[in-house]
Amino acid sequence: TSSHIRVGILNNPSSKIKEDNTAIARGILTAFLTQNNSSLKSLLSKLTKEETAKSLAAGTKIVKFLTPEMDDDAFEKKYNTLGLDIIKTHQMFCQEVLKLLPGQMAVVSNGR
Repeated sequence: TSSHIRVGILNNPSSKIKEDNTAIARGILTAFLTQNNSSLKSLLSKLTKEETAKSLAAGTKIVKFLTPEMDDDAFEKKYNTLGLDIIKTHQMFCQEVLKLLPGQMAVVSNGR
């Protein structure tokens, strides 16, 4: 309920990390890096839907889900250059530091 909340995402995939099975994870990371808060919220709402995952798995390009107010160029440039190493780093952190099993979800909070 507060506009002063910060949100971050760490990926902890359960399967081998490849380009074709990380489209949503890379899209979310790219949105965090390139969009303002309102555009970010809008895209996250789209990317977290099951229909979106099915559509991306069927070959739809992620840019189809961008909204008109988004910075399309910045998103597309970053998405196309974002490597898989960042997701592997997230996975290592989740498993080595947070002691999560592959694919296990958790909420980490540092609030009052």
